[in-house]
Amino acid sequence: MTAPSRREGPTTPATAYAAPLGVLDGPVAPTMLRLAMPTTLVLVVQTLVGVAETYFVGFLGTEALAGVALVFPVLMLMQMMANGGIGGGVSSAVARALGAKRREDAEALIWHAVVLAVAFGILFTAAAFLAGPILYRAMGGTGSALTAALTYSGVVFAGSIPIWVTALLSSALRGAGNVNVPALVISSGAVLLIILSPVLIFGWGPFPRLGVAGGGAAVVIYYVSATLALTLYLRSSKSLLKLRIAPLRAGLFKDILGVGFLSAIGTVQVNLTVAFVTAAVGRFGADAIAGYGIASRLDYIQIPLIFGLGTAMVTMVGHNIGAGQVARARRVAWIGAFLAFGMTEVIGLAAAIFPQAWIGLFSDDPPVLAMGALYLQTVAPVYGAVGLGLALYFASQGAKRVLFPVLAGTVRMIVAAFVGWSAVTWFGAGLSTLFQITALAAVSYGLLTAVAMIGGAWGRHPPHQPLSRRRPAE
Repeated sequence: MTAPSRREGPTTPATAYAAPLGVLDGPVAPTMLRLAMPTTLVLVVQTLVGVAETYFVGFLGTEALAGVALVFPVLMLMQMMANGGIGGGVSSAVARALGAKRREDAEALIWHAVVLAVAFGILFTAAAFLAGPILYRAMGGTGSALTAALTYSGVVFAGSIPIWVTALLSSALRGAGNVNVPALVISSGAVLLIILSPVLIFGWGPFPRLGVAGGGAAVVIYYVSATLALTLYLRSSKSLLKLRIAPLRAGLFKDILGVGFLSAIGTVQVNLTVAFVTAAVGRFGADAIAGYGIASRLDYIQIPLIFGLGTAMVTMVGHNIGAGQVARARRVAWIGAFLAFGMTEVIGLAAAIFPQAWIGLFSDDPPVLAMGALYLQTVAPVYGAVGLGLALYFASQGAKRVLFPVLAGTVRMIVAAFVGWSAVTWFGAGLSTLFQITALAAVSYGLLTAVAMIGGAWGRHPPHQPLSRRRPAE
């Protein structure tokens, strides 16, 4: 319980909230790293679990690897939209509400997030079943690779709703500064997933051999378990914010989607870029798809690193914007951006110098190794630019100013997806040229996002108005 505010009157349930230590004052970097570390570590573990699943699928052959690689960009689209898109809107809305001492609204936002999760989950399940076959064929899937893609896709997207609910409930907790509970749930699920994947893929003991469908089933079981765990926590006495049914209000949906909708467009752009590049690579055969799919998995290791840092930035920026401390919010953004640049650039340089150390984990097929190494040697050295841009994107979510980062993502998509795909399809460019265009797109994204921030993309922030009437002081 906090001391009563002179402006707010006596402490009531709607105002009895204290921002996490160090968020509104004190050194920025230590607080950011403290909030980021649990999420970062556990998401790295989760990513490595996905790598392990790819490793297990590799025993089923190149065609199975290629099939999963075709589904991977679509699955990542949904996960990124749920976590970094709409989830970013949830985190931002909760953080700004709590920063402005609107706890009642913050709790109501959790129920609105659940409603959105169910709606988006149904949408993605329907889209995957109806459009999946067309999409995977357009991305170059044929024969056994296409069969594997459709099998894996059908199973994993049947669990779209729990994937969305897990993401948005976790986002609400992170927006409130509670990073430990989502981290615990995800890490526990990672252990479950790494056990279930080989059991269901290869059929151990009483379990039948399900092949690639087993990998998808393990993912669904994990998210159902995570949804149950988060729901029970948010209904318990241990949670500062409570999940309870609340009247639906347009203002609260607007507060989430005002950030989440543009952020979701940004995630669509990222994954459309990957899908178009995958389609262009697919013109060079299954070996090229498998090699690119393995190599580009390393791209996604940036995402949990930056997502962990980014969720801390959303929390800190959102609280400071809600409290009217715009200058500190900008300082948080730039410190986070430079930390992100350093982390991702180190990964990129290591991958470019030692590409076989990564590709060789999944395949010893010489054509696959060659294709993957070519990608990493060309694109990995500019990972830092992507890290910089993504960090500023997360900071902009907290400030409810995501337009310019999304426009920078549009430029990246145009260069990598449309120019790259056109170069291969219409002008006969090779893989080397395609990957060089992809690298150029990444650099343009980082530079444009930074330039927009320097140019004052956040503008002026009006004071936050409460979305619900305050309870009278008792």
